[in-house]
Amino acid sequence: MLNFDLAANQNATNQGNCEFPEAILPRDSFVSRHLGPDRNEVHEMLQVLGFSTLDELIESTIPASIRFQGSLNLPEATSEYAALTQLKEIAAQNLVYKSFIGMGYYDCLTPPVIQRNILENPGWYTAYTPYQAEVAQGRLEALLNFQTMIIDLTGLEIANASLLDEATAAAEAMSMSYAVAKSKANAFFVADDCHPQIIEVVKTRAQSLGIEVIMGSHQSFDFQPPIFGALLQYPATDGAIYDYREFVKKAHQVEAVVTVAADLLSLALLVPPGEFGADIAVGSTQRFGVPLGYGGPHAAYFATREAYKRQIPGRIVGISKDKTGKPALRLALQTREQHIRRDRATSNICTAQVLLAVIASMYAVYHGAEGIQKIARKVHNLTVILAAGLQRLGYKTNDTPIFDTLRVETNQAQAILAATEQEKINLRLFDNTALGISLDETTAVEDILKLWQIFAGKEELPFTVAEIAASTQFNFESPFARSSKYLKDAVFNRYHSETELLRYLHQLQAKDLSLTTSMIPLGSCTMKLNATAEMVPITWAEFSKIHPFVPLNQTQGYQKLFQQLETWLAEITGFDAISLQPNAGSQGEYTGLKVICKYHQSRGEKQRNICLIPESAHGTNPASAVMCGLKVVAVKCNQRGDIDLADLKAKTAKHSEKLAALMVTYPSTHGVFEEQIQLICEIIHNHGGQVYLDGANMNAQVGLCRPGDYGADVCHLNLHKTFCIPHGGGGPGMGPVGVKAHLKPFLPGNSVVNLGGKDSIGAVAAAPWGSASILPISWMYIVLMGAKGLTEATKIAILNANYLAHRLDSYYPVLFKGKSGLVAHECIIDLRPLKKQANIEVDDIAKRLMDYGFHAPTVSWPVAGTMMIEPTESESLAELERFCQAMMAIRKEIDDLATGKADLENNLLKNAPHTAETLICSEWNYPYSREEAAYPAPWTKEYKFWCPVGRIDNAFGDRNLVCSCQGMEAYQE
Repeated sequence: MLNFDLAANQNATNQGNCEFPEAILPRDSFVSRHLGPDRNEVHEMLQVLGFSTLDELIESTIPASIRFQGSLNLPEATSEYAALTQLKEIAAQNLVYKSFIGMGYYDCLTPPVIQRNILENPGWYTAYTPYQAEVAQGRLEALLNFQTMIIDLTGLEIANASLLDEATAAAEAMSMSYAVAKSKANAFFVADDCHPQIIEVVKTRAQSLGIEVIMGSHQSFDFQPPIFGALLQYPATDGAIYDYREFVKKAHQVEAVVTVAADLLSLALLVPPGEFGADIAVGSTQRFGVPLGYGGPHAAYFATREAYKRQIPGRIVGISKDKTGKPALRLALQTREQHIRRDRATSNICTAQVLLAVIASMYAVYHGAEGIQKIARKVHNLTVILAAGLQRLGYKTNDTPIFDTLRVETNQAQAILAATEQEKINLRLFDNTALGISLDETTAVEDILKLWQIFAGKEELPFTVAEIAASTQFNFESPFARSSKYLKDAVFNRYHSETELLRYLHQLQAKDLSLTTSMIPLGSCTMKLNATAEMVPITWAEFSKIHPFVPLNQTQGYQKLFQQLETWLAEITGFDAISLQPNAGSQGEYTGLKVICKYHQSRGEKQRNICLIPESAHGTNPASAVMCGLKVVAVKCNQRGDIDLADLKAKTAKHSEKLAALMVTYPSTHGVFEEQIQLICEIIHNHGGQVYLDGANMNAQVGLCRPGDYGADVCHLNLHKTFCIPHGGGGPGMGPVGVKAHLKPFLPGNSVVNLGGKDSIGAVAAAPWGSASILPISWMYIVLMGAKGLTEATKIAILNANYLAHRLDSYYPVLFKGKSGLVAHECIIDLRPLKKQANIEVDDIAKRLMDYGFHAPTVSWPVAGTMMIEPTESESLAELERFCQAMMAIRKEIDDLATGKADLENNLLKNAPHTAETLICSEWNYPYSREEAAYPAPWTKEYKFWCPVGRIDNAFGDRNLVCSCQGMEAYQE
């Protein structure tokens, strides 16, 4: 690692005796390119704050008692080129075979125009969740297309904008069914021919909720005992297609809700679930252009009936209008219901798989109904031909209709698998008497011939493909054949040439504000640099084209990457073991609490069901606790925003015998390092509880303090925050969990690949290692930064936040500060007095920031009427100053309202954001100039991000809920 010769540079930089940490490197290192401020800017900010060195700042910010005194045992920082070479060598240890395993995962073809212009495009992958809808109209439109695609193909009335994976979606369906079913039963029926990973995740979820899972055949189940819901697979995991009408009819007679896990591509040919009576349809959109990626990330879908629109989990994109009456999109209904309902929430889902849902939706836009049907017919026809040929060779296959999957009966299963191994082909082993073969979009006639030769045991076949095809019936007949139309809307019929799709994608991208435009200063969301070098490996075939259930000897590269990443994350956090399975932060919370509950149960303390949570906590905390069967007890916070120790002690004493856990965020949700965190952990442990630490704010800790050292027992990490996996417009995410040694036996497992021990909580996600294909991003980040670089990043994050807090404090008071008057890596500014002074709400400032070219910070959380700001270490002093100048200018605009210089109702803030369309109108009925509206700062004249719509009327959209592509009549009140 290179070091500065400080003496040689003192005169040039005019820094006198100021010392700079060793990890501040010359500009030819990756660390210095990841960090926004250069050494001169660091010095300038420190002077403003009254410190000589970064270490002085850190010593005044983080309690000495929890400071990590050692040096992280991590690889030395390396260059981008060296890191990519090293990772390529690891990737080469993965063997890319042709997989016909199925089970809900299929190889597919990602259209290059979509791969290059969405998956590999920072304009799409660095955007944030569309909570500020006016600057997110592009991805909201893509998600509306996604919902329309799902509604059309499933035959149901409403769909959300994606969930984490198919298995999680099925578990959410069970939970929703439990909440809405008129039946008072406590049992949920799961057909035994569902995919095994779905069954396992559903069982994990059911255990916490006290739900009995009944396994069996849908054909013989007599609805005894009574059930509140049922889950069916369509087609079944062995490829069989059944007519479920009679089952659904009987289920409805006992007031049960029926969920169907349906393969989306098959619905291009098969009667959709909504048409045979299903209440909910779930599944994966992976085969719509999203790479296998060893299990993820993939966008799941969830569709249901209009009657359940307020119970559907996750996000829904809805159509509303802006202040001029122009159609506009935004997130609808209970989008953030876990923040509102908290411990009464039915789901803890606060993220989606937006980037992947966008890809899937554009796959449908590109191909259209005709193209999708052609792909489905090709897959189906080749499957039927394969089956007919195998039958000619003497093998027994399904005696039911099939779409893409065969179950082949054979007493030579192991011998055939050995032969396929030689040909670099993977099949599924049902048992020692049956093999599974699932075809996909990439399957060719040559693959069919090769499979026949393997099963025949010779190259010479007694028939040809043409002969088999000539004598085979391909079309589905009643009651299976689909007759209804789908993908009829204009968007699915206009962009079938690459030229047209390319233009459409860029039109949508231009409507979105991402990190390619400006900083996104969201508190607790850490929108930092997602370096190009970190992103490059995710599309390598060695990572992207591997099925999640291939034999482990084909994934030695992945296994090495997992082992290294787990070791590094454990070192960074101070924990003893890491599970990479949770594929979102909310999933990590759920997993960590499940582990704690299983630990208490193993000790014979099943009565421990109380979870203490500070009033300031993120809304997913209480929602996750309830999902784990825990009872939430709120702990008060004092005026400084810290946990009220007296209240904590009183409640731990009161619930001592039943105390399961405390959920705490550190640094606190209020953006400060609480001095008493060790004592807080000690109090919980003294009463037999465990400490769950929400790792959302790990970006303020890496290299400086470790949760495992100061008392936490378990912690989830948001890799999409601290460790550089991009937010992707609202997903993908990853939420690995770290635990102390006594909790290790209870970490998630997966029965398909024999992961996890006998005490494991089971599977929490469909794939054994979650969204494995994006883990190389975090691997690259750690290797590129090294121990010193990671530590330096944390210091700069704290410096940037304190500089920004100091600059804004006299304009907007910083609500919470630590003992030394400092904040952690984020700060909360108080805007509540502005309502009385100038009739200005927090949303008015959020919308006016758009005119200045900025995404608003986190609004009204954790305190209503405030903004939480997190600048991250990747933003330069110039960008910080630009944001400060914008906020100061807005304060001047507010002062003009307070002094009567501007109208309290018709003003720059109330009318923001100002669109180009509004500005070029001949009429201008505002008491301020067009220039003040459109170009409020000098930089807006150099580059202007134009909001495509004005301020959106959310209430109108909820009163007139429209969640799919429709004509203009949908916008009429």
